[in-house]
Amino acid sequence: MAQSVPKNPHPTSPHHSLLLCLVLLLSTTPTTSAANASIESSQAKALHKWKTSLSKNPALHSWTYLTRNTTHKFRHKKSPCDWFGVSCDSRGAILELNLFNSSLTGKLDSLDFSSLPHLGRLNLSSNALFGSIPRNISALSRLTLLELSSNQFSGVIPQEIVNLKSLVTLDISLNSLTGPIPQEIGDLVNLVDLVLYANNLTGPIPSSLSNLTVLSNLILFDNQLSGPIPSEIGNLLNMFDIELARNNLSGPIPQSIGNLTQLSYLHLYGNHISGSIPHEIGHLINLLEISFQKCDLVGPIPPSLGNLTHVNVLYLYENQLSGPIPKELGNMVSLIELDVSSNRITGPIPITLSNLSQLSLMHLNENQFHGSIPQQLGSLVSLVELGLSINSLTGSIPPSLGNLTYLEKLHLQENQLSGSIPQEIGRLSGLTLLELYINNLSSSVPPSFSNLTLLIELSLFENQLSGPIPKEMWGLPNVVHVYLFNNHFTGFLPQDICKGGVLKRFTASNNHFTGPVPRSFTNCTSLTVISLAGNQLTGSVEAFGVYPNLLSIDLRFNKLYGRLLPSWGGCRSLTSFQVSNNLIRGNIPGEFGELLTLQVLDLSMNGLVGEIPEYLTRSTSLFNLKLNDNHLSGMVPPHIGNMSYLEILDLSGNILSGSIPYQLSDCTRLLSLKLSRNNFDGRIPDELGDLLNLESLLDLSHNRLTGNISSQLGKLVMLENLNLSHNNLSGQVPASFKDLLSLSSIDLSYNDLEGPLPKGKAFKDAPAEWFSHNKALCGEAKGLTPCTKASPTPKYSRTRRRIVVVVVVPLLSIVFLVIIIVGLTIILRKKGTTTGEEEVTNDGDLFAVWNFDGRIVYEDIIEATENFNETHRIGIGGYGSVYKAVLRTGQVVAVKRLHPIDGDEKCFQSEVRALTEIRHRSIVYLYGFCSSARCMFLVYQYMEKGSLANLLRDDEGAVEFDWVKRINLIEDVARALAYMHHGCTPAIVHRDISSNNILLDSEFKARVSDFGTARLLKPDSSNWTALAGTFGYVAPELAYTMAVTEKCDVYSFGVVTLETVMGRHPGELVSTLSSINGDNTLLLKDVLDQRLSPVVTEVVVVQKEIVLAVAVAMACLRNSPQSRPTMESVAPARLIALMRLGFD
Repeated sequence: MAQSVPKNPHPTSPHHSLLLCLVLLLSTTPTTSAANASIESSQAKALHKWKTSLSKNPALHSWTYLTRNTTHKFRHKKSPCDWFGVSCDSRGAILELNLFNSSLTGKLDSLDFSSLPHLGRLNLSSNALFGSIPRNISALSRLTLLELSSNQFSGVIPQEIVNLKSLVTLDISLNSLTGPIPQEIGDLVNLVDLVLYANNLTGPIPSSLSNLTVLSNLILFDNQLSGPIPSEIGNLLNMFDIELARNNLSGPIPQSIGNLTQLSYLHLYGNHISGSIPHEIGHLINLLEISFQKCDLVGPIPPSLGNLTHVNVLYLYENQLSGPIPKELGNMVSLIELDVSSNRITGPIPITLSNLSQLSLMHLNENQFHGSIPQQLGSLVSLVELGLSINSLTGSIPPSLGNLTYLEKLHLQENQLSGSIPQEIGRLSGLTLLELYINNLSSSVPPSFSNLTLLIELSLFENQLSGPIPKEMWGLPNVVHVYLFNNHFTGFLPQDICKGGVLKRFTASNNHFTGPVPRSFTNCTSLTVISLAGNQLTGSVEAFGVYPNLLSIDLRFNKLYGRLLPSWGGCRSLTSFQVSNNLIRGNIPGEFGELLTLQVLDLSMNGLVGEIPEYLTRSTSLFNLKLNDNHLSGMVPPHIGNMSYLEILDLSGNILSGSIPYQLSDCTRLLSLKLSRNNFDGRIPDELGDLLNLESLLDLSHNRLTGNISSQLGKLVMLENLNLSHNNLSGQVPASFKDLLSLSSIDLSYNDLEGPLPKGKAFKDAPAEWFSHNKALCGEAKGLTPCTKASPTPKYSRTRRRIVVVVVVPLLSIVFLVIIIVGLTIILRKKGTTTGEEEVTNDGDLFAVWNFDGRIVYEDIIEATENFNETHRIGIGGYGSVYKAVLRTGQVVAVKRLHPIDGDEKCFQSEVRALTEIRHRSIVYLYGFCSSARCMFLVYQYMEKGSLANLLRDDEGAVEFDWVKRINLIEDVARALAYMHHGCTPAIVHRDISSNNILLDSEFKARVSDFGTARLLKPDSSNWTALAGTFGYVAPELAYTMAVTEKCDVYSFGVVTLETVMGRHPGELVSTLSSINGDNTLLLKDVLDQRLSPVVTEVVVVQKEIVLAVAVAMACLRNSPQSRPTMESVAPARLIALMRLGFD
């Protein structure tokens, strides 16, 4: 019988089950709590350890692992979940660490990321963390957000970062990271935001980015990325924002970018992107902003852009786009800002642009637009800025522009506009800047201009404007800059011209203004520039006051009278004071010597009397001093040698007496010295021969000088014009004058000179009047007796004849016999060897005249360079290598060994020989050349300090290369180029002006090298433009005109000027500087080399010159070659820039 299973005598009740669960829960709680406590402990220890490695920071005060109970006096552990910036889950696992902008300073190295396995968000941005990004950051496998931006991290992006597979946002922007973007970045397939901008990343954009199919924002601007934009970018169909600006990217814009139909922002500016704008851009119908400016884009603007009806911003400026503006752009009805300036766009301005009713900025300037300004532009009533300048626009200014009542800036300058200025312009009550200069505008200034009460700058210069200036205008309270020069204005200058008290620059030169100087000038202390030259102003010069900020005053060519007051010494910022050609009387105030920044002082052509004040010689910054054509008397102050910056000194046309002070030799920078038409007596000081930089003129004529002409003047090898006429000089013309190879004129007439003329270039075929009215000069000059003919016999002639008969004739017989014997020997030994065209003629200087093959100098150079051994090589260029050679005479030269050339070698030799005759103090001397079967080389002057580029790269050398030396370098290069362009026939275009071709001697004096060589090496090369210039210095028009002109050198000079001031290549600043308008503080802050202290007294004096140098550079860097200045005008351009570009 089966036994039954007994029933449970105590069936389970609900209460029993609940109790059982509670028991089970309580039995597991210690285990869970222990695990959670362990997590908290490891996290807390890791974070606390990192905290201790950081600089002390109040923000992390709560990061205390153990705390003390103040009541019971015992310590307990504090959960890290309660710490500042820490967020946890319910178990105590840290999910987020947010220490944004917490003033943290230190490294990440000591943070144990493996102790934070649950961390999903890490934000350490906007701190001062430095060092590298640790490789073990890859331990944060759950990380979705990594924000390390705005710190000081350096080194490369660690390869291990690509293991963070969950990352959605990666932002390590605004650091100092280097190296490439890892190719494996494409493994982060969940990335939505990749933000790496403002680092120093290099290399290409990885093509693997095409794997990031959910990527929305690609922000890589402000790096040094190179190579093309990968075409694979067209696969990123979710892309919203692409920011690749300001890199070194090249190649075309990929057509595949037209696939990104969700794209709203496309910024590619500031790269070397070439080719045309693909018409596929027109497919991106959601675009809001397009920024393609400052690239190398060519071709037309595609009409398909008209499809982009949502675009607010279209920036295409500073490219090489051509063709007309397509009428379809008028369909972009959402446009707010349109800038296509600085291109080669042609045709008329399309009327359809008047459809862009929301437009607030329209810049069409610096193109090739022609035709008239459409009157329909008057319907763009939202315009704030309208730029149509530097085009070829004709016709009149449409009155409809008076409808643009929101307009603040109107740029119509540098066109061919004619007619009168419309009265309707006076409706533009919000106008702050009005630029109408360099046109053909006529008639008078409308009285309605009195309504322009917010006007800050008015530029009307270089037009045909006439009539008086409406007196109502001068009630304008905010006018700071007024430029009226080079017109036909008449009438009085209004007496209340400075009523607003803020006027800084007022230039009205070369008009027909009459009457007195405005009385309001007396107390107008805001003035920095006054230019009233070339008018018919009357009244007393004493009406002027004291101007603490005044930089320049030009009152030349008027009818002002009175005396120069000592109060001018209170204008302590003055750099230029010019009052020549007036009726000023009295003495020169010695207080001018207190103006330590004064550079130009022109008091010439007045009625000044008395002596030149000794105190004036304290003004040691003067480089141009003109006191000529007055009634000054007495002696030249002997301390004039203290004025070591003098370049131009003109004391002619006075009644100065005594001897010429030898101390002038201390003015070693002198380029022109004119002491003519005075009463100087005595000898010409030998010391004047030490003025080795004298270039344009030495004029001592019309004085009472006696004695022989100093042979030391033969050292002035740069001198172009020498006038010693109308004196009482005697003896012979020094033989050393044959070395004056730069002389183009020499006047020795009306003296008591005799003997033969030297055989220098200046004396050959010279006109007779240069040597007339002397005692007994002979030579090859026209009108002179040849020295081979009979000439007056001196008293000792009989003795000389006896010597000739007794000594010379037998000696000549012996020499003749020796020549016959040597000649026979050579004939017998000769085996077909060839000889050079010319021999070395001077043992002391092997390079006076030579052109050889296998002669002494050739062998000497081969020996000195050990047959061009690399140990002597100091540089490599496009045409060969440069070697340093110390010759047997001790002379050091630079030898450029050239690559072999094809073509007419004789033509090459003759042209290089022509270059050896070029002598300028700022051009490296080309001593000569060798052209043989074995090799071909040029021999140059050796420059001890090397190139400007190398000097600026060396921190120690750059500090020694102070501001004064840098300004001098800029001036030297300007003069060299002016000489090459305007002083040589034919003109020489350098074609490769760069910091590598500016060389410095031991005293930091600059000389231009490699002048003319490129032109001579391959004059007919089909690769002409490819040879022209160094990247970063080449004028933009070369890419499309294929023509090298002097204006290409001007552009390169602008780049070198900025590089000299900045201490590095200006890069992007080349294209942005020209848009900076009048903000001097910004200019100085942006361009000064920070390695030099700006607070040294010497620097404070020269800072104004630096600002002016930048102004000149800006003019040289204009995109339009026609609008750039010539080097002839740049050489003295510091003051021109001051007045016309408006820099303080």
